[in-house]
Amino acid sequence: MQPSLNGLFSELVLASTSPARKALLTTLGLPFRAEAPGVDEHVAPGTTTHATVAMLAERKARAVLARWPQALVIGSDQLIDLDGRALGKPQDARAARSVLKSLSGRSHEILTGVCVVGPAYFSCEVDVARLRVFPLADIEIDRYVALGEWEGCAGGYRVEGRGGALFQSVDGDRTSVQGLPLPLLVRLLREAGVSFFH
Repeated sequence: MQPSLNGLFSELVLASTSPARKALLTTLGLPFRAEAPGVDEHVAPGTTTHATVAMLAERKARAVLARWPQALVIGSDQLIDLDGRALGKPQDARAARSVLKSLSGRSHEILTGVCVVGPAYFSCEVDVARLRVFPLADIEIDRYVALGEWEGCAGGYRVEGRGGALFQSVDGDRTSVQGLPLPLLVRLLREAGVSFFH
């Protein structure tokens, strides 16, 4: 009962080298390859967080599709939205500390764009989860940042790691929070013609 691309696509490619996204996609049992999209992630000032993650997910997917035009390609992007302001991946420990301080005791949204493109198929959607962070003392923030989990993570935390203890509540799909919303992705792959129990 192996999953199948039904001869519609040459292969499945994840346009990402994120370990979290690769681990999540692996759970579906689909054979796939991961490839760095290598795209410019700049967007025009004033672009909403929702539009930004959709645009970047599509940009990543299309960049890889241009190299492998017979493949089915998955692109994804993620940002934190705090009161309408987009927060991405902190560049260093100091930035991670600042982001976590701004999230302390407050609710925020994490938006994950998913784009699936291939020959004669295109779909792009955004999943939204809402999270509330406990009020955090400065020493807690410092100690969490020292763990290094902030590296490469939107918002400076990893909810599937020690960062899970930062949250008072998580309202939404946890796989989305981790970087790749599997229920949404499975629906898009099924729509594209992928069989999971072939």
